[in-house]
Amino acid sequence: MKINKIIEASPFELLTPHLDLGKEVSGVYIGDLLSWVMGRGKAGSLWLTVLTHQNIIGVAALREFAAVIICEDAAVNEELIALAKEEEIIILHSKLPLYETSVILNNLLK
Repeated sequence: MKINKIIEASPFELLTPHLDLGKEVSGVYIGDLLSWVMGRGKAGSLWLTVLTHQNIIGVAALREFAAVIICEDAAVNEELIALAKEEEIIILHSKLPLYETSVILNNLLK
């Protein structure tokens, strides 16, 4: 399923408009320990996290994630959004907990 279809079918907010939303999503990865995510995340996945530090953009680029979904209504600042746009990393925002976000994605990606 492509990111644009996930956005249409979910309550997630797109924080980085004007990026390529036609990327194909191959799975979901959940994690908040950057070194762990760097070692285990798979390219094409959606990365679910509560982290909003700028380092998540570097990790997302390194692992070639399809997008990052910041969950639990964590506050996202403009600097993070600007860096994400610069690096062409799609950021979505979910007000839902990680688990509930993952359930929605599981149902969409079946």
